[in-house]
Amino acid sequence: MSAHCQLTGAKPGFGHHISHSHRRTSRRFDPNIQRKRYWLPSEGRYVRLTLSARAIKTVDTIGVEAAVARIRARGGKV
Repeated sequence: MSAHCQLTGAKPGFGHHISHSHRRTSRRFDPNIQRKRYWLPSEGRYVRLTLSARAIKTVDTIGVEAAVARIRARGGKV
């Protein structure tokens, strides 16, 4: 599963592990991605979305219809 959010577009960030001796090695900061299933009343079906934890809270606030509209506006497929 790719580590990006369909709603917010959150993707992995990149940086360095820095050891005690201050040597740097590459690392990756992944967003907290979850797959969640929502009932979409307008289409009479379930949709499975790949969302970050922050986006799940956003869906709880704005509703699944508005969230799916935002995803489609970004060019995402639902």
